[in-house]
Amino acid sequence: MEEKKHLFDNAQNNDYLGEMPGKFRHQWVEESFDFDKSNNHQVITAKTNNYLGGSIGIKKVKIFTGIIVLGTAIILGRLFWLQVLNGNNYRSLAENNRIRLRPIPAERGVIYDSFGRQLVANVPSFSLSLIENDLPHNNDERTKMLNQLSAISGVTYSELENKLGKYNGYGFESISVKENLDHATAIKLYVQSSDLPGVLVDSGMKRQYLNGTSTTISTVSLSHLFGYVGKLNDEELVKYTAENYLPTDDIGKIGLEKFYETSLRGKYGRKKIEVDAMGREQNVLAEEPPIPGNNLYLTLDLNAQQKLEELVKNTLKRLGLNKAVAIAINPQTGGILAMVSLPTFDNNDFSGGITSEKYQTYLQNPDQPLFNRAISGSYPSGSTIKPIIVAGALQEGVITQNTTVNSVGGIQVGDHFFKDWKAGGHGTTNAVRAIAWSINTFFYYIGGGYKTFEGLGFERLIKYFRMFNLGQLTGIDLPGENAGFLPTREWKKNTKNEPWYIGDTYNLSIGQGDLLVTPLQVAVWTATVANGGKIVWPHLGNYFIDTITKTKQPISFPQKSQVSISKQNMETVRQGMRACVVSGSCQLLKTLGFTSGGKTGTAQWSSIKNPQAWFTAFAPFDQPKIAITILVEEGKEGSTAAMPIANEFLRWWGQKYLK
Repeated sequence: MEEKKHLFDNAQNNDYLGEMPGKFRHQWVEESFDFDKSNNHQVITAKTNNYLGGSIGIKKVKIFTGIIVLGTAIILGRLFWLQVLNGNNYRSLAENNRIRLRPIPAERGVIYDSFGRQLVANVPSFSLSLIENDLPHNNDERTKMLNQLSAISGVTYSELENKLGKYNGYGFESISVKENLDHATAIKLYVQSSDLPGVLVDSGMKRQYLNGTSTTISTVSLSHLFGYVGKLNDEELVKYTAENYLPTDDIGKIGLEKFYETSLRGKYGRKKIEVDAMGREQNVLAEEPPIPGNNLYLTLDLNAQQKLEELVKNTLKRLGLNKAVAIAINPQTGGILAMVSLPTFDNNDFSGGITSEKYQTYLQNPDQPLFNRAISGSYPSGSTIKPIIVAGALQEGVITQNTTVNSVGGIQVGDHFFKDWKAGGHGTTNAVRAIAWSINTFFYYIGGGYKTFEGLGFERLIKYFRMFNLGQLTGIDLPGENAGFLPTREWKKNTKNEPWYIGDTYNLSIGQGDLLVTPLQVAVWTATVANGGKIVWPHLGNYFIDTITKTKQPISFPQKSQVSISKQNMETVRQGMRACVVSGSCQLLKTLGFTSGGKTGTAQWSSIKNPQAWFTAFAPFDQPKIAITILVEEGKEGSTAAMPIANEFLRWWGQKYLK
């Protein structure tokens, strides 16, 4: 009893607990007791190690508390970063998953001729587009979906992947993968769109040119003038992104479509839509309508274009040839009435995308149907340039209207004989007769000089060629114009390693040698002679009509200078072209029923191929309203190949428009 008491006392005095390991200090424990039946008392059972609760050291408590505090800080910091610092960004991303802004394309402006006849239309079409961010993110699901899309649309899997790779990063913007979907395919894609996330079947407009072979107008020569629209290429996409162009946009590629792109295009509208999880439109929340492009009215006369094309085609067929140019222009304003370049192409082949096979057919055609010879082709001018040389010689005092030269068939210069086109020559001739009969000997004299007769010489010839707009662009509102070519002494030395000879000047004086001009340049200088010396700015555009306000917006062109030729000297040149019709080489035009002036031309350009055949004219003589230039490639003589076209066209034009 005393022993047990001793133990209990020790326990009370913490001696017993002191013997226990230190790790149990400051911890709640409960002792175990035994019951001593002999004296009916409970006694402590020492060192049983039985406890009602576990124990944790203070170090662990601190570590655990630190972890809780750190975790809470991380969570709070992350919440602060997400909701405070980047809240707007994530709110916008979340909103984009439900609400999106989609552009509404504007209808492109329509093109009309000078009498209001519609030449270009916009017709409904369907296109297939993809939205990258709405495509399945799982690679297997994405591959399965694209394969399914490929089977329905006919677009290969690799093409789809290439498109997505090319425009990677466009997010919620649509990427066009196929234009001109047929109606059946469009409906099939629309019906199955629930299984094709990120796929859109867009309805829109495509360009239809009413001049194509499948249309009622069927004036295919207009293709070179209108050009066509197509999807932006990589270079254009980089260039025009800042101007709000999208990868799915069409843009004018050539012709009037390209030159007047800004005015024809219009302005995008916008709509705010709500979409489902598949990216499909559910509701329209707001909408801003697009602004259509302006309608373009031309100086061109469709009837004149059709007639001129018909006459050129008939002549080419008769001669067994393929290539020719014909231009009719208003000599007072510079407005183009008709412009034909053959062969040509059907620009509807390019509307909505041309097949590679069809495009290769055009490219491999040796006659180059995509090439607009009227503005881009460069040729020796032949005798059509002789009126300019007479004007320069008169103005410089080299000759007067009464100066005569005896044509005996040519001139001898050293070992070289520069011949006239008529054996034995034309006899005594002055400026008017020289133009009327295109007498080379006269132009050898006034151009390069001969014996004691001092001609203009090379430098002054070039001076007057430039004065009449040769060697430079006319400024027509069509891309791709060629400036032609005026030779220089330095050019010949660097290119041919030869000095400039007097023979070069003689060749230049009759429109041969290294001089190159475009048919449009010939038409412009013909107009300049016709109107008495004013250089016109050739153009097709006349005015725009605003599709909203219906107001007329005239298209202005810069004024060009008057040539530095006196009125009297210019009239002498005009009389020379008049004499060509009355008594010279242009007498086919005598039966027109109204007065006119003209000039034939035959240009040598190859030792093995036939010469280029030229003819240029204007009418009526006293009050010119039209100038016309014809070029038949390899047509031999201008008087037999080119002049008949002009004659028939002017006859038709006079009966229709001269009262």
